[in-house]
Amino acid sequence: MPAPQASIDKLRERRFGLFVHWGLYSLPARHEWVKKREQMTDEQYQPYFDHFDPDLYDPREWAKAARGAGMKYAVITTKHHEGFCLWDSDLTDYKATNTPAGRDLLRPFVDSFRAEGLGIGFYHSLIDWHHPHYPVDIMHPRVDDEEFRARETAPGKRDMAIYREYLHGQVRELLTRYGEIDVMWFDFSYPKREAYGLPGKGRDDWDSEALVKLVRSLQPNILINNRLDYPGDFTTPEQFQPHSPPTIDGQEVPWEACQTLNGSWGYDRDNLDWKSPDLLVRMLVDSVSKDGNLLLNVGPTGRGEFDERALATLAEIGRWTRRHGRSIYGAGKSEFEAPVDARYTQRGDRLYLHLFAWPFRHVHLPGLAGRVKYAQLLHDASEVRWREITDSDDDGNTTVRGVPPGSVTLELPIQRPNELVPVVEIFLA
Repeated sequence: MPAPQASIDKLRERRFGLFVHWGLYSLPARHEWVKKREQMTDEQYQPYFDHFDPDLYDPREWAKAARGAGMKYAVITTKHHEGFCLWDSDLTDYKATNTPAGRDLLRPFVDSFRAEGLGIGFYHSLIDWHHPHYPVDIMHPRVDDEEFRARETAPGKRDMAIYREYLHGQVRELLTRYGEIDVMWFDFSYPKREAYGLPGKGRDDWDSEALVKLVRSLQPNILINNRLDYPGDFTTPEQFQPHSPPTIDGQEVPWEACQTLNGSWGYDRDNLDWKSPDLLVRMLVDSVSKDGNLLLNVGPTGRGEFDERALATLAEIGRWTRRHGRSIYGAGKSEFEAPVDARYTQRGDRLYLHLFAWPFRHVHLPGLAGRVKYAQLLHDASEVRWREITDSDDDGNTTVRGVPPGSVTLELPIQRPNELVPVVEIFLA
């Protein structure tokens, strides 16, 4: 049974969310897959558990930064692939309450973000590199260790049924202890990826059908993503922007692009591949123009703070969304085709022209003749003059200076507005 339409409508109304990847990997500070990348043993990884003490963690500040950026919901990693849990699970000792942090870190996050009016989503890894019964496969940090692989894949050594019960049990905990949750964001299935004769994992391994039924029974209004190797409510392109709206069986589906600030999901101290605020705004606009959302990630530090570079980027985006939010929230794909170097979003009878490149004086909008009542720059509500191109020129050509009949030409100022992405708001007849 799919989620109610009202839940899909709410996701589309919000459009812009915060992703938070936080766990033990914030201490090595060199990518959330550090255990896999460096083929660490559990013993080598243990110091991060023993020293995890986010003494500066104040999720109220996180929530304020998210709301200030214009975000409307947040999704946090309850457990990533490393297996470490942010909440006080009854099913494992590998949790925040047993580290120097000494407390449930999920509860204050939920309370703080709700207090700021943001929706709540839980990311939960299907993969678990710590659990003793999670079968070794291509994704395991030590799969290339021949002795380890032979020992841990021997018959009777690891039982997927035991891990599956653990997985379902933890999902039950998450969806019964923290009130209404908007999104359950599972990650991820890989049934066709094999190594050393060991199969990948998919719906049969997770018993995805039963897991979805469990989630629906506990939270009937929740949205489930598409990574269970089983039909979900929305699809999640990662680290790329789709060229066109995603489809399944030829039908467009709800979707959400998940993107990082610098290429790493977890805190990565020495990574300098930071995306600029204007690029991130263009990605947000591009998503909405194709009827999608943008989930933008921050990886907090080991002391529990957002990196200063992340905060500065969020603040810049927030200055843009404050003035341009009505071109984003509740907006979506337009029936009209935007000109080159621009994107349209539309909300009812208002069409929003996002100019990725600033033109010289004029921008021509095909197909809008007879449809425009008024136009203005959105950031300051200053009028934009316009005229319709409806006739041929004196020589009988079917275009006027290269502009096809049926177009509207906007007259723009020479000076580009000091906005990350200037937007023209067009009131349609």
